[in-house]
Amino acid sequence: MNWKRMKRAWMLCACAMFLGLSMGTCKVQAKGVDDYGALKVSGTHLVSRRTNENVVLRGVSTHGINWDVGYPYISKKAFQTLRDDYSVNAVRLAMYTTEYYGYCDKGSASESQSQVQKTLQVRIDTGVKAATDLGMYVIIDWHVLNDQNPNKYKKQAKAFFKDMSEKYAKQDNVLYEICNEPNGGTSWSDITKYAKEIIPVIRKNDPDAIIIVGTPTWSQDVDVAAEKPLDYDNVLYTLHFYSATHKDSYRAKLKKALDKGLPVIVSEFGVSPASGDGTIDTKEAKKWLDYLDENEISYFAWSLSNKAESASLLKSSTKKTSGWSKSDLSPAGKWIFSQYALRSGNVKPSNSKPAKVKSVKLTRGSKKIKVRFSKVSNATGYQVVYSTSKKYSKAKKKLIYKNTTTLTGLKKGKTYYVKVRAFYKKARMKVYGSYSATKKIKVK
Repeated sequence: MNWKRMKRAWMLCACAMFLGLSMGTCKVQAKGVDDYGALKVSGTHLVSRRTNENVVLRGVSTHGINWDVGYPYISKKAFQTLRDDYSVNAVRLAMYTTEYYGYCDKGSASESQSQVQKTLQVRIDTGVKAATDLGMYVIIDWHVLNDQNPNKYKKQAKAFFKDMSEKYAKQDNVLYEICNEPNGGTSWSDITKYAKEIIPVIRKNDPDAIIIVGTPTWSQDVDVAAEKPLDYDNVLYTLHFYSATHKDSYRAKLKKALDKGLPVIVSEFGVSPASGDGTIDTKEAKKWLDYLDENEISYFAWSLSNKAESASLLKSSTKKTSGWSKSDLSPAGKWIFSQYALRSGNVKPSNSKPAKVKSVKLTRGSKKIKVRFSKVSNATGYQVVYSTSKKYSKAKKKLIYKNTTTLTGLKKGKTYYVKVRAFYKKARMKVYGSYSATKKIKVK
């Protein structure tokens, strides 16, 4: 009998009863390793090998574990705060390869390069153990940045990932990110060359591990990678965005990659400009998270740090390294964690069912239908149901998080019937409102 799972199930039941009897809010941990076990990539999704359900990791990335703005937060207490209080089910350990105390180039650090490497490996081991003890997933991130082209330190990367994959081969919760943000003119061909040497090193020790590969232009060009993906299973391709800088045109890149069947993960995002500092843009960030959730793509917020920049999740005045209250969080941290709680089903927006969806409008296209409707207050998302039968036999369902979507891959000349209903999440259970009136339209 799995005591952790029994305990979590009891908590869910207790919370559900509590929510039904009061108007309060109950904390519920986001699902983690105890629920999903080992992961695999299937189509464009990250999937549980145990339950075969799609998995969305809502994670947090450390700042550089090389520095005092990053490594103090590598602890079981810190990760437990993220898990229990802020609905986080995964962490990313960002280890810079260059700059001060870099794994491959220590810069002006007084220690020898080998001593720097030993220290960083201890910090990774500490982080992996903490995440494992807490039933959280963890990414080991080879944080290429100023070195631009991952081939520059390929020899060191091969040795590093050999050691890491030997050490963690039997663990279900460890993912490997082999090059954070290739840049400076590094091409997809350059990255492919590098990946084809690193992936076999990991696969030799950990044949089924999830491996994350960076893409050109600071991991923004997933559309380029989609034109010629790597010939390996269980590989994810990373997209990074900062919402105050990266907007519609970057989501268009993601859509193009998904349309070509590329499995994508957002291993780093922020609500600030791309520099990491400046005015945050939560309106644009919500568009991003809505799109990611609609497509069941995992995402990790930058960064668990009190560094004096707007991307940090903690205030610069926060001295605590765990046990943070909301008053310890930065504006970015407050917004991101409130979104995680809502999207993980840990906030009860209302004690009643969502209102009925109204004003559904259909626009036909070539083998597609655009669906629009009025927003429902307090709704977490919507379920669109469509079929060529007015009785909805063999109907298809689509889960979305905004009040518009496009149904694609439809049969030319067929009449489709469409209805929509809103839902909110209550202790991880979806509470649905009534369906809208059925609308029908003939596809071109």
